[in-house]
Amino acid sequence: MKRIFLGTLALALLISGCRAAPSIKAETNGAEAQMQREKMDFSDEKNTIYLAGGCFWGLEMLMQSIPGVIDAESGYANGTGKSDAKYSIITGGRTGFRETVKVTYDPDEVSLDALLLAYFYVIDPTVANRQGNDVGSQYQTGVYYTNDEAKETVERIAAIERGRSKRFEVEIGPLVNYYPAEEYHQNYLEKNPMGYCHIPRDEIELFSRLRIDPGDYAKPAAEAIRDKLTAEQYKVTQESGTEAPFANEFWDKFEKGIYVDIVTGEPLFSSTDKFESGCGWPAFSKPIEGPSVVELEDNSHGMRRTEVRSRAGDSHLGHVFTGDPESPNGVRYCINSASLRFVPLARLEEEGYGYLSYLFECPPPLPALP
Repeated sequence: MKRIFLGTLALALLISGCRAAPSIKAETNGAEAQMQREKMDFSDEKNTIYLAGGCFWGLEMLMQSIPGVIDAESGYANGTGKSDAKYSIITGGRTGFRETVKVTYDPDEVSLDALLLAYFYVIDPTVANRQGNDVGSQYQTGVYYTNDEAKETVERIAAIERGRSKRFEVEIGPLVNYYPAEEYHQNYLEKNPMGYCHIPRDEIELFSRLRIDPGDYAKPAAEAIRDKLTAEQYKVTQESGTEAPFANEFWDKFEKGIYVDIVTGEPLFSSTDKFESGCGWPAFSKPIEGPSVVELEDNSHGMRRTEVRSRAGDSHLGHVFTGDPESPNGVRYCINSASLRFVPLARLEEEGYGYLSYLFECPPPLPALP
């Protein structure tokens, strides 16, 4: 009878996977602060980042889908110690462990910036001890680094993301310890294609196809930005200002080429998606790649709108609207010319954007999902 019970319990744990039992009570921050944690030495690790983003099954698959990622492994980070690093124990909510994905990557193929911005794209940074349907301290979000170089990048990206949310609950700090999860958790969604995943499958597919690496377009220091921009460009991009309609550089320009962030050079929009809207500002039906812009709720000036900002530079670009009859898909990205720089098709290769020449092929290849 005991053997049957243990077998049933193991099967139940496997089926329930990342779903937390309703009776589990997450430990308080105060209790976690008093925990004794086994410390491990990761000083020799390079090109590795540890990401806690809720259930590790989905985050592991997301990271594995990104070109340039060498390996993604599910495990438990920053808890009490090795003896407690077991799924059956951490679900009790008293170990401090986070379900974490260890990501090893080739920096010549993908930047840490790209991995972090993919991570922030799929998580909800405003809640603690929860992601999707999963509730419990093991589902607390966090980014854990192992060296000073990674620390600088993590803190820079975290500062941008923190400024985009009224609440920011993501743990940012050094990796204290890490233990691989049980074998049945590894590559779980590959072995169980219909298994539970709190990250939409189309978002996982999206990141497998992106070509723009935000790490190539990092945001400069504040002083450098001020020195680089005109007064109007600074007001628009850094102070969320708005230029005058019909009196700006690109509202009626339709030459072939791409439009990049005036601050960082990150590619944002293509002339192939530009249309005449009659609004007096440059209008686009979509960005080159969906994640290259961030959309935020904007209730300023007594209006309810959706603000558009650049991903890597966090520049204010404009607003996005739906229901535009002039747009081929009904969507209008209404963008300030002062936030953009135009790169003509003939200069893409010379300026380092040759990898986007495919946008002007006829017919163009299947675009990335929005």
